[in-house]
Amino acid sequence: MRLLRIVPDDTKFDFMRFRRISFPISALMSILAISLYFFHGLNFGIDFKGGTLLEVQSKSGSADLAKMRNTLGGLGLGEVQLQQFGGPSEVLIRIAEQPGGDAAQQVAVAKVRNALGSDVDYRRVEVVGPRVSGELLSYGVVGLGLAIFCILIYLWFRFEWQFALGAMIANVHDIVLTIGFMSITQIDFDLTSIAALLTILGYSLNDTVVIYDRIREMLRRYKKMPMADLLNASVNQTLSRSVITHVTVSLALLALLLFGGQAIHSFTATMMFGVVLVGTYTSVFIAAPILIYLGVGTGRDAYSSSASDKP
Repeated sequence: MRLLRIVPDDTKFDFMRFRRISFPISALMSILAISLYFFHGLNFGIDFKGGTLLEVQSKSGSADLAKMRNTLGGLGLGEVQLQQFGGPSEVLIRIAEQPGGDAAQQVAVAKVRNALGSDVDYRRVEVVGPRVSGELLSYGVVGLGLAIFCILIYLWFRFEWQFALGAMIANVHDIVLTIGFMSITQIDFDLTSIAALLTILGYSLNDTVVIYDRIREMLRRYKKMPMADLLNASVNQTLSRSVITHVTVSLALLALLLFGGQAIHSFTATMMFGVVLVGTYTSVFIAAPILIYLGVGTGRDAYSSSASDKP
């Protein structure tokens, strides 16, 4: 006997009834997100804009990141990122590209050296130029596109082309809305944001595949059940699993968002939006009902199993 039951057993929610609402809303939100991207843009971080990178090591044991961040934040250098790596005494400092060419970058490095004083050793100082940052952005976009394409091919072989197309539409919907969120909030868009987008793709795909697998199983068992009823039954049967997974991931992301610090703020905020507000909604209200319009279930004789009409 379970002491905690988030979702009651044998739910019978009519999710498909809301497709006439969810589809127009999602289309409107997607158009808004694309418009925000083109007219408002993204707040590209150092990885994509260029800047200066310094690798330092504290001489007195563990580095005090909070103190260093407060010290460097008052220098007027724009965006300054600090990240601990390797040992507890090693810190990676990223400074946004300064207007004024190479001379301005050297002035910024001198300010950092004066602010930190002799408490640290400088192990590496290098400038990330516009060419390198442009290549990183190109590689990130290509990687995201390849991930979506590979998902399409995998699902084509795993299920049928309608399922593959439905999952791809759902995944693109997630990415578009997440990019719109990043545009309107102007949080940093850097390499960790690309990682967040890829993680959202994986989460949404996993949830979608679970529902699609149940739909395919139901198609084999119930030959004459109306498609909307079959989809409702499939979503309801997987609802408890989806909600429990969703709540677990949300709690972990909330802890990271509140206590993870500035270094992973962009990643956790993007993940929080993509997983909590978009991913689960898309699997239930977009990925499942779109199969009706893609013609799934019109030729049920292709699905071999015993015929019954009661779930």
